[in-house]
Amino acid sequence: MGGSRNPYLAIRAINIFVRDQDRSLRFFVDQLGFQLAYDARVQSGLRWVAVTPPDGSTMLSLVAPKPGTVEYKLIGRATQIVFFTDDVPAKFREWSRRGVRFLQSPRLRRVRFPSSEEGGETPAWGGVSARFRDVDGNSFALASFDAMTQAVEAQRRAEAEKLELERRAAQELEIAKQVQARLFPQTLPPLATLDYAGTCIQARHVGGDYYDFLDLGGRRLGLVVGDIAGKGIAAALLMANLQANLRGQCAIALDQPRRFLQSVNRLFFDNSTDTAYATLFFAEYDDVQRRLRYVNCGHLCALLLRHDGALDRLDSTGTVLGLFSEWDCSVNESQLLPGDTLALYTDGITESFNPAGEEFGEQRLTDTLLKHKGLAPSNLLSAIVDEVRRFSPGEQHDDITLIVARCKK
Repeated sequence: MGGSRNPYLAIRAINIFVRDQDRSLRFFVDQLGFQLAYDARVQSGLRWVAVTPPDGSTMLSLVAPKPGTVEYKLIGRATQIVFFTDDVPAKFREWSRRGVRFLQSPRLRRVRFPSSEEGGETPAWGGVSARFRDVDGNSFALASFDAMTQAVEAQRRAEAEKLELERRAAQELEIAKQVQARLFPQTLPPLATLDYAGTCIQARHVGGDYYDFLDLGGRRLGLVVGDIAGKGIAAALLMANLQANLRGQCAIALDQPRRFLQSVNRLFFDNSTDTAYATLFFAEYDDVQRRLRYVNCGHLCALLLRHDGALDRLDSTGTVLGLFSEWDCSVNESQLLPGDTLALYTDGITESFNPAGEEFGEQRLTDTLLKHKGLAPSNLLSAIVDEVRRFSPGEQHDDITLIVARCKK
């Protein structure tokens, strides 16, 4: 059978037979301090009135049966319902002031059953209790939490707190996911000679992969793909820090890409822990000259698939960002020709593995680019992701991030 091994179980509603629902409702709300849960007509036309104690743990349905019925004869009898409180004398005084009729004042009660030891008895439960009546003479018990009840109640509260913590954590993760989604590009600056698209499919609610399109001015576009070391919330926070540094410093990227990344590294180093780092590929595309200047900061090599099927690998030109206060790199350059396709990606693609433990790898990515080279970049993105998921049909273990750009003919 599917589902939880220990599914949650609770008593939701208990019927109390009364003569007048409105009068009984006032008793439970005004004198006992209960809350109205429901007051409505059900499909049969009968009125359903229900109240709950302050903790909302269960509901008491106030049922007004027709005279002469079996249920009507139960009005005014002992209900066998026990209300629990941690201070019976205090509740006794409070309810007495409100006019509740008690059959007895609070007293200590113990129940014992025979022990397995000869001649012995073992306490089953014990606590202070009292009995009271409602306006119809139905009687109830008011009791304190004995040892057994305290254990059950402690377990219930612990489970409720656990569920509430899980609910809040899930809600906060969902909010974080929505916030992080807004950090990715929302618009694509138009270019005359380049079609491009990007995507990030996170393995968890949030992650450390990053891609961006930076409008550098002068008909130049910055294409960025990064991968923060680590996963989850910590990586997401570092990703947001890196994105802020890149966007805050990109004004100098147009003329001085090397100094731009040196500044980004310094800020990232100053604002992160000693072990935090990121790999990054930054490319600046000139829309007029169809020229690509790039810096590969310890990232996977980008793939530049030429229109004739040849492949250029844009290898590392510097080390990772964030580990060293003093950092440097070299800037390389490639001329793009009509029909050339550029792919920037993270290891969530190449390190996806199949049931046999084989990785998707760079060669399969290259083959996929060749296989679908006629597709527009946005469709090519989808085709690559589909290939990866067919190859690795199980649970996604890492973020999948990819930019595809093609030089227009």
